[in-house]
Amino acid sequence: MTQASDERAALFYAETYDDSMSDWPGEIDFYRETAAQARQVGGPILELGCGTGRVAIRIARDGGSVVGLDLSPHMLEVARRKGIGMDNVRWVEGNMRSFELGEPFALVLIPGHAFQHLNTVDDQLGCLTCARRHLMPAAHLVVHVDHQDMTWLAGLLAQKTVEFEPRGHFTRSLNGREIRSYRAWSYEPSTQTAFSQARWEEVDAEGRVVDTWQTPRVALHCVFRFEMEHLLARAGFEVQALYGDFYRHPLADDSTGMIWVARSAAGPR
Repeated sequence: MTQASDERAALFYAETYDDSMSDWPGEIDFYRETAAQARQVGGPILELGCGTGRVAIRIARDGGSVVGLDLSPHMLEVARRKGIGMDNVRWVEGNMRSFELGEPFALVLIPGHAFQHLNTVDDQLGCLTCARRHLMPAAHLVVHVDHQDMTWLAGLLAQKTVEFEPRGHFTRSLNGREIRSYRAWSYEPSTQTAFSQARWEEVDAEGRVVDTWQTPRVALHCVFRFEMEHLLARAGFEVQALYGDFYRHPLADDSTGMIWVARSAAGPR
């Protein structure tokens, strides 16, 4: 892998993200309802790790001002193209570990497991502290992370080699060709880190592979329930709700996600 091939894979990932990514069940309705409540307070809405604007643009269509922040210029370029003509959404290239936007927000969202790209306590607290500093009084933070599947993690530990496995396929909107996806996973229990590497193959009408892309290994932190609760408390938040899905069901053993809703605790910001 070279820097050029890594950059090429990052561009491909951004350009095909909307082709391959599905919403979680009930997700967009949950965010739209939460955003509607926030707009009654007054003030803009901030999404951290906004990517291609999958969530931010749909919220912005309902009205009010929305700001999307992301570290990837390729993702933001796609978001800007999708948001052409929308004067109520603004895109900011920045790091959610440390940012200063100079305005308060009625709601801060961290959807799509973006928080799990923060792999140290310092990074996690930096993000949450920045989010709290940017919240208006009585405003809320919403964070979506995985509810860890211990059987899956145990399977990663048991595997003898790390190999790419098929992960489905999708149609590339740019040219209508099929993209076959592969993913390799491993897990490091001492740091609660899952490592993911993606590979894609583009095939023509005869099924011949005409192009390939492969990412470097990406580290994703496996957040557990009470770890997240303690992080929020250390950053000055009070948990208002914890859901196991976007239909607001309580967290259960078989829940696949954790949706945290928190607000600033009393005290200095």
